[in-house]
Amino acid sequence: MTLSTWLGLVAICMMGAMSPGPSLAVVLKHSIHGSMKNGMLSALSHGIGVGFYAAASLLGLGTLMLQFPIVYQALVYLGAAYLAYLGLKILLAKPCDDELQVAQQSGSAKHAMQDGFAIAFLNPKLAVFFLALFSQFIDPENLNLKVGMIMCFTVFIIDTGWYVIVAALTELSKKRFAFTKPSPWLDKILAVVFIGLAIRVVLMM
Repeated sequence: MTLSTWLGLVAICMMGAMSPGPSLAVVLKHSIHGSMKNGMLSALSHGIGVGFYAAASLLGLGTLMLQFPIVYQALVYLGAAYLAYLGLKILLAKPCDDELQVAQQSGSAKHAMQDGFAIAFLNPKLAVFFLALFSQFIDPENLNLKVGMIMCFTVFIIDTGWYVIVAALTELSKKRFAFTKPSPWLDKILAVVFIGLAIRVVLMM
């Protein structure tokens, strides 16, 4: 893989990672309601999920999903259901006047990693995206383990790096604006965003 080809891959991956969507909402959720650490853990697990689909696409999973649309649709609906679950969980949560203690609660880091990975893993469109993307940057006859690893690590580092930055900026914003107490209206906005994204996923099928 030449440097110019790799830079082209980097540019497209950056644009894909930076586009708003469910992944951004999940990282913001754990950064705002938890801590920068939880936001970064969510970013890391999301990057692992995205890297999984990048590797799977190179192995032909994307093509397999296109051949078996029932499997593809099942994953899409599971992803939409998970988004709706996150939204309803926020809406039904009891309000609390205490300062944010999510980061110190048992299992919060685990939940952050779970949500980050699930949002990526339950999005089979990533497999199709990488299948189409990689086909523009590789020659199947010259594809080898080294090239495949470079492409997968590029995807993983860019995706994880972007959401780590999002988590860090969110933490800085919380400190700058003294955002240390729960905000009911912000919770409702996040809930509506998750439910809206779930509806959008289903309608786009």
